[in-house]
Amino acid sequence: MTDWADPDTLDLSDGETFDRLLDRADTREKGHFFEFFAEGDKLVHDPGLRLTHHGSEQWMGQTLNHDPAYWRADTAQERGFEERPVHPDYLLACVMGITVEDLSEKGGYFLGRDDVEFYQPATAGTPLSVTSTVVDTRTSSSRPKYGIVTWETEGRNRETGERLVSYQRTNMIPRREPAATDGGAVGEQDESDPTLPDTLVTPEGEHFEDFQRALDTAREENAAVAYRHERGRTMDDQLVAGLPLATLNTARQHHNRDEMADSPSGDIVAYGDVTRSIALAHARSDEATYREHRFADERFHDFVTLGDTVYGFTRVLDCDPDAGPSRAGAVTFEHVAFNQEQTPVYSGRRTALIQRDT
Repeated sequence: MTDWADPDTLDLSDGETFDRLLDRADTREKGHFFEFFAEGDKLVHDPGLRLTHHGSEQWMGQTLNHDPAYWRADTAQERGFEERPVHPDYLLACVMGITVEDLSEKGGYFLGRDDVEFYQPATAGTPLSVTSTVVDTRTSSSRPKYGIVTWETEGRNRETGERLVSYQRTNMIPRREPAATDGGAVGEQDESDPTLPDTLVTPEGEHFEDFQRALDTAREENAAVAYRHERGRTMDDQLVAGLPLATLNTARQHHNRDEMADSPSGDIVAYGDVTRSIALAHARSDEATYREHRFADERFHDFVTLGDTVYGFTRVLDCDPDAGPSRAGAVTFEHVAFNQEQTPVYSGRRTALIQRDT
């Protein structure tokens, strides 16, 4: 009789033996299927990542976010920060990364995010406490193997309880059992051609007054304030796999090529927050950003994979001179990230405080 407790009974380095044994083994699953989620459920995520300057600087360097207020203490103080904060894109990515194991590790694609609001700057050393509440669950009308879940997520300082950021996010999530659907498409859109503005206006500078003047001109001339940014960033291993894993984002889509080989993308894909941050970095390089305020209607339109190059395009929607401190005014933008084939991959609306030219 074989003593299976004896470690020498089986030679697991023998390929044939290991293959036979592996076929009989159960897989201890990570993450949750669609059926796990019910409206109103609250999930407390663990572990809570501790924010660091190293992590923030790594994120900023790789995504081309070079705002000196997040690199140097003197500029941070000039900008009204009590101490040098971490970059808000890094904060948002860390808060969302922590949630992945509980919410979306099973796979499925990040469809969008809304009502992103920053309440106060976060500094290095801050330990995060993150919770999510299920807002809505529904069947995908086009993909019977998936459902669609929306969560509201909140990131706080674990030690003080102060709220740092909140948002709503929507993902496709695999179902344990396929559902019957009506075969309709998700998000069908009117294919009629939109009416384009007569001309496009580009701001002459990077300050609030430049955006306001451009918008005033556009309103007088049946034009729009819209322009593209010169920089592009090609997706490499560090961006696609390294940055997500540094924020504890364990979704297989970003680091498991074996699992993704038979997926619609055919390869690992970029974390949406990396794509987004690169597009925003291109935009920020052409503006005198003072503070980030809020984001809305963020959508992810197509896969971004290794070797793709991400570019940025911006439209200015509104200027509010009365919002913010005396040294800045609020500008609302619509940003679009697109790839080397000019295919949109991300879009979203952003309100930021832009420094005045005084």
